[in-house]
Amino acid sequence: MKKGGILMIIGAALLIGLFVFPLWNIRLGAPQYPDPLGMNIHINKLAGEEEFDIQNIDGLNHYIGMQTLPKEGEMWEFEVFPYVVGIMIGLGILIGILGFLAKVGPGWFLGWFILMSVLGILGVYDFNIWLTDYGSNLDPHAIMKLTHPDGTPMTYKPPLFGYQKMLNFDVYSYPSTGGYMMFVGMALTFVSFFVGRKEWAKN
Repeated sequence: MKKGGILMIIGAALLIGLFVFPLWNIRLGAPQYPDPLGMNIHINKLAGEEEFDIQNIDGLNHYIGMQTLPKEGEMWEFEVFPYVVGIMIGLGILIGILGFLAKVGPGWFLGWFILMSVLGILGVYDFNIWLTDYGSNLDPHAIMKLTHPDGTPMTYKPPLFGYQKMLNFDVYSYPSTGGYMMFVGMALTFVSFFVGRKEWAKN
């Protein structure tokens, strides 16, 4: 299963990009901000696209009662996710090497893909919960209390994916470089199962 093993190794190794590049990006644009404010979401921290973006976002959020963005050490996810991803990378590369040496079958490639997919779905679910709390758990003593026409308080949950208009801000939420590397890596590990299965059948 040389070709399948190589694809598995490359696919798992591409996830190393999550330790170098941001996984996701949320950008806010408005007339008063000709240069949009950007927030990069890494697996271990939040960082502004520019030096003062996080500070400016927190300043805007203060007026409507939103929480300040978590700093390093304030979210358990930032402590746990790097270990989970690191273990999965190491396991995927090991499975790929063993597959290359014909020590394990292609089912191991698929098993790794399924496990990583489940972990990814759980990560997205957790991220969505955080966004919901971040945009709806507002300070009742905020300077600005905005409501819907029926009198219910407005919430400001950023979109999990795509575009949303929030007050006078255009908010965009899309994968960043690390996220695209992860998606390509996952796709390669999925393909490795089919390539490996064909090779395995010939032996």
